[in-house]
Amino acid sequence: MTVRRSRGLALAIIAAVAAMSADAAWAQGAPPAPPVQVATPLAKRVTNWDEFTGRFEAREQVEVRARVSGFLDSIHFRDGDMVKRGDLLFTIDQRPYRLAVDAAKAEVARTGAQVELARNEVERAEGLTQNRTITARDVDQRRANLNGAIAQQQAAEANLKTAELNLEWTQVRAPLDGRISNRRVDAGNLIAGGQSGATLLTTIVSVDPINFVFDASEADYLRYARLQDLRKPGTPVRVRLADERSWDREGKIDFVDNTLNARSATIRTRAVFPNPNGMLTPGTFGRMRLFAGEADALLVPDAVIVSDQANKIVLAVGPDNKVVPKPVQLGQISDGLRVITKGLEPSDKIIVNGIANPIVRPGATVTPQPSEIKAAAAN
Repeated sequence: MTVRRSRGLALAIIAAVAAMSADAAWAQGAPPAPPVQVATPLAKRVTNWDEFTGRFEAREQVEVRARVSGFLDSIHFRDGDMVKRGDLLFTIDQRPYRLAVDAAKAEVARTGAQVELARNEVERAEGLTQNRTITARDVDQRRANLNGAIAQQQAAEANLKTAELNLEWTQVRAPLDGRISNRRVDAGNLIAGGQSGATLLTTIVSVDPINFVFDASEADYLRYARLQDLRKPGTPVRVRLADERSWDREGKIDFVDNTLNARSATIRTRAVFPNPNGMLTPGTFGRMRLFAGEADALLVPDAVIVSDQANKIVLAVGPDNKVVPKPVQLGQISDGLRVITKGLEPSDKIIVNGIANPIVRPGATVTPQPSEIKAAAAN
């Protein structure tokens, strides 16, 4: 019985102490307001950039096809090599074309002999006309024979040039500087040449410089047309790849299409970028920035922006130290801070530290502590 009485007495004492603590806490009122750091938005003049998604394209692209038919004799490049204009790529069996050149040379020699003979006959006939040994009609006939022989000689010379050109075309050379694709035909195959139906041997794309093509909306086009003349050569732009964070690649707009697409209400625009190391590959997507003027703006850290369903809000502290939500519209990143295009005033006290506290929510009372928003290094 003594043990039970001791336990009961202990429980009674604990209950009494707990009741006294609760009464003391009630007497002191609600828990103190949580401290938060607040700062006014950073007011600064920023350079506005509009961003567009586009794709890199080769400035020049050529399908390499044979001009003459024959068996492919040899290949003189490795798949994917960088080639220079004039480099030998393929050789077609030259033997039939060398024979054609030899035959054409023989025909030139034969017609040359005919011309020499006809010229001598004309000269003799002209000497005999003074003695009236032959008639003027015979002289005219010999002159006609000479002109015919000259024409045959000229035709033979033209056929020789054609034969020599066909022999030259048996060596397929690179038409431009760039990177070559893989061979589409192996040595030993019979390929077709000519102006139509020629066999595709490979393709070459230029590397440096390279184009970046994107579509701008009609609204963007009108706004830029009033801000600056995009068709004037030299409008600066910047681009970055999917795995890059900085905008280090600089280029210039060199083409704006002459009409807007009636279906998409966009206009095709092209910029050109230097590509000395070949890093930018045709077909690669990129993100491009286009200068859109300068303006005064308010900036806050990205970390202070929270989501409320489909809206973006910033928590501020009102005159009564209560948390007030402010819906905002976001702009670009500038100097490591987010530009707020709408929703904030320069005098607003933005909560920059303490948002993670679950007590800090709209309508809650907080204890503001002054802080400052500083610009970080520019991206």
